Amino acid sequence: MRIGAPAKLNLCLFLGRRRDDGLHELCSLFEPLALADTVMVTETDRDEVICAGVEGENLAARALTALRKNGWNSPPLRIEIEKRIPVAAGLGGGSADAAAVLRLAEGAVGNLDAVAAELGADVPSQLLPALSLVRGAGERVERLPTPASHAVLLLPGGGGLSTAAVFAEADRLGLGRDEDELQAFAPRLREAAGAGASPLEYAELLANDLEPAAISLRPDIGDALDALREASAPLTFLTGSGPTAIGLFPTLAAAKSAAARIDRDDAIVCEAGTTQ
Repeated sequence: MRIGAPAKLNLCLFLGRRRDDGLHELCSLFEPLALADTVMVTETDRDEVICAGVEGENLAARALTALRKNGWNSPPLRIEIEKRIPVAAGLGGGSADAAAVLRLAEGAVGNLDAVAAELGADVPSQLLPALSLVRGAGERVERLPTPASHAVLLLPGGGGLSTAAVFAEADRLGLGRDEDELQAFAPRLREAAGAGASPLEYAELLANDLEPAAISLRPDIGDALDALREASAPLTFLTGSGPTAIGLFPTLAAAKSAAARIDRDDAIVCEAGTTQ
């Protein structure tokens, strides 16, 4: 069995204050990208998760362990992940892989949303990759209509930026909105995206509160955003905790043309809002 595990894009990320549990309240729009890892699943004699090039504990392995703890009794599985999503780049690659593993048990394990939430903030939204309004610490997911066609140019900058480090830097800088201000974004985003519009039609609502913290840790992010602006990207922003800089374009051809002008080895062009 081969399963796609699509990357996710934060079209916006509005940051609340740090909660008593150490997490932050968020309001964000997630959308899937055609860029995806491939998860290959075969039956074997013992559970095994293999992901070449990713060091340390793999979130997909934790997902499989969680399924077993919740009573999933499928035969032992060998799960091999072919990475296409840059690692530690703010594109949710590890969460996408974990969500793909959880989908294997759909219908056999109850309350997968709760299992996903225990694994990480980005996992619940990726159980069903779709444009979504995401709140809380990532566990409150509201699906929205598929947006009109658009494309992205990604500049991952080599990845490697720790999400925890970016949030810690945001706290140090005193970033984070009061609750009333944070909650006011949800109805505005729902209304703007609810008719299936391209994000380019509500660009004035799209910003990332973590951008100053990420640039503080990685000043080269600012250079990447400048390069996208110079290449005439209609909308530029940081996705997630970074370091991936994003240029949003109305068509795939326009994104490819901008990538040619920038001429960077790390550039990735793909369709957005769809997993193909």
